[in-house]
Amino acid sequence: MFKKLKQYSLKRITDKNLINRDLSQINAPLKTLGFLVDESLFQDFETLYDFSNVLGVQRKDIKIFSFLGYKKNTPSLRQNQVSDKDFAWDGTVKNRSAQEFLNQPFDVLIGYYGGSNAFLDMMVSGSKAKFKIGGIVADKRLFDLTIAVALENMEAFKSETKKYLTVLNKLQ
Repeated sequence: MFKKLKQYSLKRITDKNLINRDLSQINAPLKTLGFLVDESLFQDFETLYDFSNVLGVQRKDIKIFSFLGYKKNTPSLRQNQVSDKDFAWDGTVKNRSAQEFLNQPFDVLIGYYGGSNAFLDMMVSGSKAKFKIGGIVADKRLFDLTIAVALENMEAFKSETKKYLTVLNKLQ
C-alpha cells in the first residue's frame, strides 16, 4: 500500500514540477553538466567523464548522480547515490546530497535511464537544470531534447548529443 502511495505522490510531484518549470535560461551555453543515471543499466561512470570531454566540459564542472532501485543494507562508498528508500511516502527526497544535486543549476542535465522510472522522472522534473536531454524511451514531457539512440550504444549517444548541442549553439 505504501509503495502505491509513494508512486502516486511521485507522479503528482512530477506533474507539478513540469507546470512550474522555469524556461528563461534554456538557451544558455554548456559550461556545467549533470548526469542522472540508473545504476541497474549503467555502472561505468568513467565513460561519462569521457563523454563530457567530447562536449568540452571540464571534469570539475560535472556531477554524476545515480539511482539504485533497491539498496541493500551494506554500506556504499558512493556519495552521489539515491535509492527508493531515500524518498518519503509523500514523494519528497530525504537524501541531502540528492537535494543539493536537484538544486544545482546545471546548463545541461542528461537523464541516462530507459523507460519510465517514477523516482528518476521526479528528480529530472525537480532539477533546476536549464536544458534537459533524455533517451528516446523516456517521458518526452521531462526533456527538451530526446536522443533516438539505444542507451546501450554510448558512442552513438555521444555523437548525437554533440551534434544537436552544436546545432543549438550550446557548445563553445
